[in-house]
Amino acid sequence: MQIFNQIRLDNLKGDVFGGVTATVVALPMALAFGVASGAGAEAGLYGAVLVGLFAALFGGTPTLISEPTGPMTVVFTAVIVTLMAPDPVTGLPPENGMAMAFTTVMLAGLFQISFGLLKLGRYVTLMPYTVISGFMSGIGLILVIIQLPGLLGHGSPGGGVLGSLQALPSLLGQIQWGEFVLGALALAILFLMPKAWQRVAPPQLVALVIGTLVAVWFMGSGYRAIGEIPAGPPSLQLPVFSSEELRTIVIDALVLAMLGSIDALLTSVIADSLTRTQHNSDKELVGQGLGNLASGLFGGLPGAGATMGTVVNIQTGARSALSGLVRAGLLAAVVFGASGLVEDIPKAVLAGIAIKVGLDIIDWGFLRRAHRVSRRGSIIMYGVIAMTVFVDLITAVGIGLFVANILTIRRLADLQSEHVRVLASKADAEDVDCQKLGDEEKRILFDEDNGLNLLHLSGPLIFGSAQSLTRQQIGLAKARALVIDLEEVSHLGVSTALALERIIRDAVHRDCPVYLAGLQSQPRQRFERLGLAELLPKSRWLDERAEALRQARGR
Repeated sequence: MQIFNQIRLDNLKGDVFGGVTATVVALPMALAFGVASGAGAEAGLYGAVLVGLFAALFGGTPTLISEPTGPMTVVFTAVIVTLMAPDPVTGLPPENGMAMAFTTVMLAGLFQISFGLLKLGRYVTLMPYTVISGFMSGIGLILVIIQLPGLLGHGSPGGGVLGSLQALPSLLGQIQWGEFVLGALALAILFLMPKAWQRVAPPQLVALVIGTLVAVWFMGSGYRAIGEIPAGPPSLQLPVFSSEELRTIVIDALVLAMLGSIDALLTSVIADSLTRTQHNSDKELVGQGLGNLASGLFGGLPGAGATMGTVVNIQTGARSALSGLVRAGLLAAVVFGASGLVEDIPKAVLAGIAIKVGLDIIDWGFLRRAHRVSRRGSIIMYGVIAMTVFVDLITAVGIGLFVANILTIRRLADLQSEHVRVLASKADAEDVDCQKLGDEEKRILFDEDNGLNLLHLSGPLIFGSAQSLTRQQIGLAKARALVIDLEEVSHLGVSTALALERIIRDAVHRDCPVYLAGLQSQPRQRFERLGLAELLPKSRWLDERAEALRQARGR
């Protein structure tokens, strides 16, 4: 695996222009997510610089733009709320609560690096779409709900989603109209800005600039602004946690790592479709992990591949990791030398930007059609949304995956049962599988004096077909000779192989001769490892079904 991404100079203009444009998109988003998380605007900027830098250098998708995203911010906000909860005795938040939150980001990065080194990239996104859609929509709803107090001109009431919802009636009665107008103005720009104008300037930046100018000119100091951002490099955040807090941190870090990995790899697929290339999933996970590890070390938000930044980056000409490096360098310049330019940005404007991001995360397209596509799938999706919003993400994903997989297994078992057929008499002549038999095979099989049963199997047979075979075992007990046709079986799962072994051993125990026909390499190896070579003579392991039927007739 190549450690660093190759920096190409044959597309210098496109990569530089892509990096500059991605910077313009990233700046308002980083500030909005930093404020939304409760860690501060500087944490959003640090995350945008460090996650983007390391993912560009070490990731497996050269054109991917990595930065704090809506889903990652929502989960990290919940981490901060948990770890900064006031002590029930003193009523004060723990001194090291924020340090523990950044430790969680570091551990999430280490998990992602481990995923990449273990080559788990291809499996990360193997989740039912109903579950992915459900928890992404739930995350979008959370982001909207927790930003409503900021849009109304108030600080966070605490308590996450439930706290914001409970406080909403009183906040509505005490709206700070000036700040609400600023937030509403930002939302109006984001929703109504013409597509043609968006090609010239990102709507997020336009909303940021116009909202700030309106606040400065007409409200003076009468609004909540970001305030001073520390200039210069961020301070090092060493890992902090106690043995009692370790379990909480590990679980939260695993959630962040899984969500960040899914987010990044799904965005990598989008980048592939736009550039006609193929990303390296495992390398991308390592790059994302290094980025989150560095971000946590310096007090930055966790990040992942950002769809909006990536698409803008590619559409403006970027084709290599140079664009990501340009973007990281420009954002670092803002942190080190131009932080004073963002001090007057109203928090209400950033709340409006974050609410628009939350609305965009919600999978409206599938929500409108889910009940028509699959009633069961829609129930799973709505259940995951509810649990994501009102319980927690890991419970939502865990239960959603369990239910979805159970339903999939049930459906798979029904489909697999269609590949298990017992043919024994002329009554079976209309069976589809029986039509595949030759005339001689039918004469032998349908001669009742032979007492033959043909167990016809087809397709790759995994655990779903084991139950069907078990049900057939009772009917096969009357056979005087049994031919098991495996010509069309390319793969034999362990459960199915064990079910077939029970059928064979039961037949042998009854002195019913068994013949195996058409074994392909994988099923043959599976049977040999189960010890069937000692149970059945090799003369009964035949290449063709017709020959097996002839031998069974003349046994």
